[in-house]
Amino acid sequence: MRRKDREITDFDEIVSIMRKCDSCIIALNDGDFPYVVPMSFGLSVENNQLYLYFHCANEGRKLDIIRKDPHVTFEMDCEHNIILYEERMSCTMGYASVIGHGEFEFVCNEDKFDALKILMKQYHSEDFKFNTNMMKATTVLKLRVFDIVGKRRNNIHPEEKTKTHISLE
Repeated sequence: MRRKDREITDFDEIVSIMRKCDSCIIALNDGDFPYVVPMSFGLSVENNQLYLYFHCANEGRKLDIIRKDPHVTFEMDCEHNIILYEERMSCTMGYASVIGHGEFEFVCNEDKFDALKILMKQYHSEDFKFNTNMMKATTVLKLRVFDIVGKRRNNIHPEEKTKTHISLE
């Protein structure tokens, strides 16, 4: 990472950022071009191992690609705000982001309910009683995260006293 002053390496801080996000963008290997798609997600930490959970229909391009190559790069971001420097007439963007790599596996039918509850927890809806009959039409994916790094831009330097923050969330 070029800007080491913005790098986040603390695992708990990275997980905290992820819990603030409402979408995870995954990039899959699809021949000449990557296939990129935003997805809702859930996360769990088991014995210091981070897992992400996703759901989708039982068929489609995404699943075809994952069956050929389950490796994935993912990204999520939050805390967006534009920072305006009026005196020097410039601007930048404030954010918190996470990027990582992992490998997908398919969640078996017996574990789908628990995995979907983890996903619902991300959106503060873990107590919602969803129709379990819909699980037949749902594929649940579990991503074992191999590596992850965080980055944040919101620090205030003395020369930045005249900036204005505008939240985009």
